[in-house]
Amino acid sequence: MSERIADWTKGGEVITFQTCTACGHVQYFNRAFCAVCGASDPREARAGGKGRVYATSLVCRAATPETRAHVPYNILLVDCAEGFRMMAHGEHDLAIGDEVDASFRPFAGKLVPFFTKRK
Repeated sequence: MSERIADWTKGGEVITFQTCTACGHVQYFNRAFCAVCGASDPREARAGGKGRVYATSLVCRAATPETRAHVPYNILLVDCAEGFRMMAHGEHDLAIGDEVDASFRPFAGKLVPFFTKRK
């Protein structure tokens, strides 16, 4: 298996994705195999942080005591430029179709991807 990049789930300020070397499938959430063809050891890469809002949902009720301080917060589905879709946080005024850029912000004790409207 190739060396892993320390992405945001491990405390880094990086979003990673994988591309299957056998079939070309692009996937988010690191796995030891391709979710489409089953080939082992897909290639891992850093995402550029650019995308387009696919869906947005403003959360107005805290799911846990740790998230209470952040209410309301916006949860997005973002179609990233590299061809994968991810869930992340974002500005409150984002709408479906907006072009966005990723940064990282603290949320409930962790650093998470946070998208803002592209200028």
